[in-house]
Parts: sequence; C-alpha cells; structure tokens
Amino acid sequence: MGRAFEFRKGRKMKRWSAMAKAFTRIGKDIVMAVKEGGPNPEANSRLRAVIQNSKAANMPKENVERAIKKATDKDTANYKEVLFEGYAPHGIAILVETATDNNNRTVANVRSYFNKCNGTMGTQGSVEFMFDHTCNFRIPANGIDPEELELELIDFGAEEVFEDEDGILIYAPFNSFGTIQKELESRGLEILSSGFERIPQITKALTEAEVADVEKLIEKLEEDDDVMNVYHTMEEA
Repeated sequence: MGRAFEFRKGRKMKRWSAMAKAFTRIGKDIVMAVKEGGPNPEANSRLRAVIQNSKAANMPKENVERAIKKATDKDTANYKEVLFEGYAPHGIAILVETATDNNNRTVANVRSYFNKCNGTMGTQGSVEFMFDHTCNFRIPANGIDPEELELELIDFGAEEVFEDEDGILIYAPFNSFGTIQKELESRGLEILSSGFERIPQITKALTEAEVADVEKLIEKLEEDDDVMNVYHTMEEA
C-alpha cells in the first residue's frame, strides 16, 4: 500500500469526532459552493460533492436545505479559504486550512495558539511544499476489484485505490478532482463522500512526551470554529 493508505489509517477516527463540528464545517462548505456556482447541485459539481459528504456525516436533509437557502441570501457573508503554515514543538510542520469571514480574527487566533504552545507561525510557502495536495473519493465496494479499478482510473489521474471496511477509496492529485468525479458519475458509481487532504511526504517519530506537546497545539487549532483541517508531519501511532 502507498502513502495515502498509511495516512488514512493513521487519521481514522482521530479527527472529525464531534458531530456538531462536522456539521459546522459542511455548512461553510455549502455556503462557499453556492456562492461560487449557484444553488443547483445538478449544475454545481462542488455543491454536489458537499451534499454527498453531508449524507456521509448523517447531517439531516433539512439542515442541508436550510444551509443552501441561507447561502443564496445576499446578506450571508462569504467565507474565504486561507492556509496558515508553521511549526509545532520538536520540528513538526503544521498546515492549517481555514474558512473565515473575518481574516483578522482568524490570523490573531491561529497565531495565539502557536505562541501558547511553543510553536512558530511560518511565512507563506514555508511548509506547504512538504505535503502533497490530494483529492479523494469513497465509493461502495459492491464486488469491485480495487486493483482493476485503479488501472481503469489511472488515465483520469488516480494514483492509489484501496479498500477498507467502509468501501473503496480513490486518491489522486488535487487538480484531478473534477475529472474523476465526472468519470465516476458517468459510470453510475455512487460517490459516498469526497474531499481534499494534504499528505505529508516525510513524517517524524517522536517520544510520547513530545507527541503530547504537538497534540496540545493541534487540539487548540481544531477547536477553533474557523479551522477546517490541521495537517502535520508527526508520525501517527
């Protein structure tokens, strides 16, 4: 198995555990998708993907419909995606993906977390190059051979296809998202969920005490409402 498989195995169940937090994130994704491409999922592939993810997170249908309606309101603030970079203690690189309607607030909050946890904020591009920006799709297994599917999807950008207990996962570079989404839909394959992740190219093993230092910063970041995802180069247990 490749790095995507190991990355997914390490992160599984560690993050996104709070249902309310997941719903908040999906709500922001809906607003950004509607503002970008309109409220019709048939004509808006990004919105279509977010709705699929809302089902995977068991978000009630009425919550989704309410979020779409709210997003069409001109008075609803748009969210801007902003990436923050830095280092946790012990030389661990940190990437923080945020969606914010107030950049000054988000910058101040993220900087305070780094400072309080003995980390350092970095400049743009200081650690982003250490991560591969990927997209992923989950489909039902339904007797599909992952190796055969991987061979069929290589021409569309797929780099890694594997099966776990929840279905088949397809990983590809970030810019292959639309191509693979279109191909899966044209084949009539149900997309259970999809998204983007940043996979560290190299990870660093730490002692138990050092892990606790890094986890302290990660937890503070993840508790912030503006933070969507936190990625790091610490080796997962």
